[in-house]
Amino acid sequence: MSRAIIVRETGGPDVLKLEDRPALAPKVGQVIVRNEAIGLNFIDVYQRTGLYKENLPFTPGGEGAGIVSAVGEGVSEFKAGDRVLYSGGGAYADEVAVNADKVVKLPDDIGTDLAATLVTKGTTAQYLLFDTFAVKPGDTILVHAAAGGTGTLLVQWGAALGATVIALAGSEEKLAIAKANGATYAFNAREDGWPAKVREATGGRGVDVVYDGVGKATFEGSLDTLRPRGLMVSFGNASGPVTGVSLGMLQSRGSLYVTRPTGGAYVGARDAFRKSVAAVLDAVASGTIRPTISQRFRLDQVVDAHKALEGRETTGATILIP
Repeated sequence: MSRAIIVRETGGPDVLKLEDRPALAPKVGQVIVRNEAIGLNFIDVYQRTGLYKENLPFTPGGEGAGIVSAVGEGVSEFKAGDRVLYSGGGAYADEVAVNADKVVKLPDDIGTDLAATLVTKGTTAQYLLFDTFAVKPGDTILVHAAAGGTGTLLVQWGAALGATVIALAGSEEKLAIAKANGATYAFNAREDGWPAKVREATGGRGVDVVYDGVGKATFEGSLDTLRPRGLMVSFGNASGPVTGVSLGMLQSRGSLYVTRPTGGAYVGARDAFRKSVAAVLDAVASGTIRPTISQRFRLDQVVDAHKALEGRETTGATILIP
């Protein structure tokens, strides 16, 4: 037997139920990973609430790290005992069955706890900074939720690329974290007038790109910070989905561009996924990014973990421990 978090109806954090289930056996092309740590991401909230549709019942979670316990037919790259990280659904559990194409062996010097935070947040930061908008020295970028898991990596990596990073966060503590991570400017997103402050910090020009994982509450303000023909990257919905957008909003602000990237389109394929993970692991090894685990919850405390995440009480990365 093993344990897993099961969602049988969408709703608030209390729909997350820990249940027993039979031990997993690998299918063709699969690897069974005994989790040592599981990454917590806002996409898990979207799935739990029904914003992102999942077939009920389901087990949330899209990333983790641990030890391979079994491999299925056709898998020769991995063996029992390998330390790995992975991307795959159903991670909120003692063990998970994952497509071998989405599994990567871990370097000896990276613990499974840290590795569990690197897949979703790390690859997201990588493709946003290198592919969605290729950040180069001299660019100015605006990062929302800059003290969160993905935001922290965007600030650190963006600064390392030679960009001027302007950070937005919701408390003085979080602003201090962003500054320590390399942000040149940091403003409180819960105070009125932050778009004007951002534009003033650029000498009136506006930023080249906005990385906004907050969504509805910040979308229009973000547009107001962009230079003519700047790029608005809306990659999350922490405050709710963006609705009611007209093309005239882009025209009147200087022929702006808007994109809504997803991991599936950027790192969904095997080679793209592994290339992105390799870049993330290299950035960790070189100290270019310095991911931190600021919150740890046991798997049976997952309700508290989701409440903390939704309440914006977290900084850095959060993991679940089986």
